[in-house]
Amino acid sequence: MVKILVRIRIVVAAIAVLMMAGFAMPAPAQQVNPTADSVSEQQLLRELNQIRGRGTIPDTKSYTIEQPRGRDWRYFHEVTLKWIGAIAILGTLGLLVAFYLIRGMVRIEAGRSGRTLVRFNAFERFVHWMTATCFIVLGLTGLDITFGKELLLPLLGPDGFSAWAQWAKYAHNYLSFPFTLGVVLICLMWVAWNFPTRLDLEWLKEGGGIVGNKHPPAERFNAGQKLIYWIVVLGGGAVAATGYIMMFPFYVTDVAGMQTTQMIHGIVSLLFVAAMLGHIYIGTIGMEGAFEAMGTGEVDLNWAKQHHSVWVEKELVQGRTAPPPSRAAATPAE
Repeated sequence: MVKILVRIRIVVAAIAVLMMAGFAMPAPAQQVNPTADSVSEQQLLRELNQIRGRGTIPDTKSYTIEQPRGRDWRYFHEVTLKWIGAIAILGTLGLLVAFYLIRGMVRIEAGRSGRTLVRFNAFERFVHWMTATCFIVLGLTGLDITFGKELLLPLLGPDGFSAWAQWAKYAHNYLSFPFTLGVVLICLMWVAWNFPTRLDLEWLKEGGGIVGNKHPPAERFNAGQKLIYWIVVLGGGAVAATGYIMMFPFYVTDVAGMQTTQMIHGIVSLLFVAAMLGHIYIGTIGMEGAFEAMGTGEVDLNWAKQHHSVWVEKELVQGRTAPPPSRAAATPAE
């Protein structure tokens, strides 16, 4: 009986040793043909929705080699966004040139009165020009990101374009902060005058004194200026918010969110530039006397009556106009 138990133990021990040896042996490597239909790219994308590798760094997002939305984003950035920008900006420039050739400059019909009215104080003008200067630099450096390779690279060469692009990126990032401050201050300074009223509907019906020769009444800001105000506040706020998300990536969203953020930033920025071209046109060659409002802060009384009659009446009641120049001051001494 004892011999039988000893034999059973030997058999059990032998079986156990064989099983352990079997588990310890490495499995034969599976040979994968990357060109085979079973592991084709389309099947991987369908099954996993992305192609991932392996890595040792903490940022696991970098392990993703390819993803379908990344292709969509690349096509948008390389093709679609360029078309949006070209149509919006070149289209706006073409319309402004055609309008100027047909309409010409909007003149002060009654001529200059010699009396002026304070339209914007020094602080308002400082905020405007700070924001405008930052916007111009941000616009040019942003357009470089979208169109630089096609327009500047052939002219500057690889080394010159690389140096320009690097400094343009620095300027784009750092000037975003005073630009954002300017947008916030503009919002707070002028929000009280920029809510829609019934006068705005009449202004739009009459073409605002720009289309045609009628000059409908308007408050301190007419409907067109109110539209520019909300474009600056909402559009500027949108490009600032999306810009900071891209400057500090992955704090609030994932890779897909970053791609969407860049799309929004690109579209809004290009439309913002196109809208500001219209604003610049009206404030310079499009309307006589308009630039003085932000240049010196004062406008001619007849200009104000022609374009902002309701506002002028309130200012006259409060005695805020400058007296006309005296004859002695106007006539040079003999």
